[in-house]
Amino acid sequence: MPMQAGEIEALIREGFPDAEIEIRDLAGDGNHYAASVIDESFRGKSRVAQHQMVYAALKGKMDGAAGELHALALQTGAPATEGNT
Repeated sequence: MPMQAGEIEALIREGFPDAEIEIRDLAGDGNHYAASVIDESFRGKSRVAQHQMVYAALKGKMDGAAGELHALALQTGAPATEGNT
């Protein structure tokens, strides 16, 4: 069963309560999404580590053939700092 954008956002928000999160349905089919997650906890971490943190927040919803979420294009990062916009 496809996931709704709100459900994806809720799972990510649970793991990153202060994050700036944007979810977009790329194909209109409920299976292909893009997510932008900006959170201070990503500062100093590699892009791979950031993505692993988001996948962990999704609690297995993308795992294997049984995963409810087929594709998620991720953009992650730390917030811009003052004077560094």
